[in-house]
Amino acid sequence: MNNDHTKITVFQPDELDRIIDDFDSDYIGGHSSKPPVSIITEKLEDAIDKVEDIFYFVKQHTKLPLAEIKQTVIPIIQNASEIPQFFHLFYQLQSADDYTYRHNIGVGVIATLIGKWLSLSDEELSELTIAATLHDIGKTKIPTEILNKPGKLTKTEYEIVKKHTIYGYEILKNTDGINHEIALVALQHHEREDGKGYPFGLQGSKISYLSKIVAIADVFHAMSSNRVYHDATPFYQVIKQMNGDMFGKLDPTILVPFLQQIMNALIGHHVLLTDGQIGSIKYINPYDLLNPLVEVSNTIIDLSVQKSIQIERVLYD
Repeated sequence: MNNDHTKITVFQPDELDRIIDDFDSDYIGGHSSKPPVSIITEKLEDAIDKVEDIFYFVKQHTKLPLAEIKQTVIPIIQNASEIPQFFHLFYQLQSADDYTYRHNIGVGVIATLIGKWLSLSDEELSELTIAATLHDIGKTKIPTEILNKPGKLTKTEYEIVKKHTIYGYEILKNTDGINHEIALVALQHHEREDGKGYPFGLQGSKISYLSKIVAIADVFHAMSSNRVYHDATPFYQVIKQMNGDMFGKLDPTILVPFLQQIMNALIGHHVLLTDGQIGSIKYINPYDLLNPLVEVSNTIIDLSVQKSIQIERVLYD
């Protein structure tokens, strides 16, 4: 696969507002077929239920109902990735309830967004959406009591969980209509650039491009979600850790555009600072994403200069 996907579209706040206004007016006026966020939210819940049914079917029959997935689940994910209010989708997909199934939908939506930001072709984007949505299908062969264990896994249990990559690859490889690139994502989404991932410890160019995209979506959604054994990591902590993984674990040519898009979408949002003040993000420096300009009581604070102050967390309005 061609890895040269460097074209990036970064929306400024006024552009996002215009897009949202156009979206709302078009829909209300009956000029658009795109459903509003509330309908997409309901559809996402339907998709999560459908993924649970699919997992159960695969457990019982050891084969994948691909046609049903393409007809019922994939269109919902594709529609969800088209709405500009993508942060709302992230919140919707953070619940600990049905995490195993919710996670597949969440990764599907996030990976599809990344693919659009990287300007993948329609064919590549379609493959990515399917691959991301099915990346954890191998967990159908992992005992439920291990997947849902409310605590840290033992070393033996962790080794069992790691096998879901092999199981997923085998399931997809033997499914008619699934090409090798899609199957590779199930196998490689836990591989890392430095060779410290699993199952084979592959490095850099030996990991498929779609697998690298899904790895980033997988990490972001997993860290941002409530789990049976821990609460979601605060948003800004997630971004900080992922930024730290840029030159080691995750591919920077994919991670940088992802972080830029996510951070630019925060312009205008309120944040709690480590000194207790509440401010509003006014500008994101593309070369220093973690230290934006923040307005506090009509005063602009440059966090790249005020090193003693950091963002504690984002306050969702």
